[in-house]
Amino acid sequence: MKFVDEARITVIAGKGGNGCLSFRREKYIPRGGPDGGDGGDGGSVYLLADEALNTMVDYRYQRSFKADSGQSGAGKNCTGRGADDLVLPVPVGTTVIDADTEQVLGDLTEPGQRLLVAQGGFHGLGNTRFKSSTNRAPRQTTPGSEGETRDLVLELKVLADVGLLGLPNAGKSSLIRAVSAAKPKVADYPFTTLVPKLGVVQLGTDRSFVMADIPGLIIGAAEGAGLGVRFLKHLARTPLLLHIIDCLPVDGSDPVESAVKLEQELLTYSNAFEQRPRWLIMNKCDLLTDRDVSDLKQRFSRQPEFLGRPLFEISALKSEGTDALVLAVMEHVEEYKESVKHDAEFAILQSALFDQIQKQGRVRIDELAEQRRAARKAQLAAADDDDEFDVDVEYRG
Repeated sequence: MKFVDEARITVIAGKGGNGCLSFRREKYIPRGGPDGGDGGDGGSVYLLADEALNTMVDYRYQRSFKADSGQSGAGKNCTGRGADDLVLPVPVGTTVIDADTEQVLGDLTEPGQRLLVAQGGFHGLGNTRFKSSTNRAPRQTTPGSEGETRDLVLELKVLADVGLLGLPNAGKSSLIRAVSAAKPKVADYPFTTLVPKLGVVQLGTDRSFVMADIPGLIIGAAEGAGLGVRFLKHLARTPLLLHIIDCLPVDGSDPVESAVKLEQELLTYSNAFEQRPRWLIMNKCDLLTDRDVSDLKQRFSRQPEFLGRPLFEISALKSEGTDALVLAVMEHVEEYKESVKHDAEFAILQSALFDQIQKQGRVRIDELAEQRRAARKAQLAAADDDDEFDVDVEYRG
């Protein structure tokens, strides 16, 4: 199934049914009075978090969804039938944004969670409602109100306790294969992983956490190079980031310099990542001598960007050092969840941090989109200018 992590849709709630203008007309009842019934309410539109879904592909081709309208009222005080609500399933982890106001309407982070995105129209009133002691034969009715119409942006961000960050071929997929049952593709060429992958790391019967394998980022990702901006947003919900470092890159680049540049890419996308814990994971240490590994660790420890960071030495391919890493991550995840559960101030701070990363990321994505549009306009304008200097050929018979 194709992985789609963003969709734009239009939702239209149903119109309320109109009120009825009617009078009772029966034999032997000369003054029956008004008996026009109310209309029915229009259907509302809800989004439902469905754990069976993991992509937005269903909304790639159908973009407009409309709920049914309520029926109009009828005589004999018959109320029109209210329309059923329209419920649209979306993957767990979906953020719902109003495309016009850029307001975040809600986050669907729990299975079964529902979010009202378009309110159905209110029913119209029949003339029976306007009967009074001084108005015995009212001819007033009200029409049903229109339902809300909204343009929505649905953004899917993977829900994971730990996110893997790194350059292509750093060993992220190898690590998640070594510590979980997930089997992402592993090969000896860059960009083997093209979509985020999730793996559950199990420690015993009742201890586990979810790890997200994010496709590799390249230098310039925050400026729109490659698909980095699209993938960076998936790190927003991960409380812990593991920066996987290739200790022996095939291109001969310096691991420390590459790690510093990727760190800058992350903070360029959103400086709020500065407040997220980020551990350094030196991978492929089995290919180096003990002295080379020690020298590399000292170089990392002297970098201002990495001061005080936990640092682990592993070989994902041979599963060396992964047990200690997994145990440390498990302890950190459990402490984080306990803090969120019992410390209200900490929970509010973490929620605000997520909102800040999400907002800054969306602004960044919009800026890049605007830059691409401006570049295309400039190219078209340049092409038009070139046409002015074309030679006109006149043919005479």
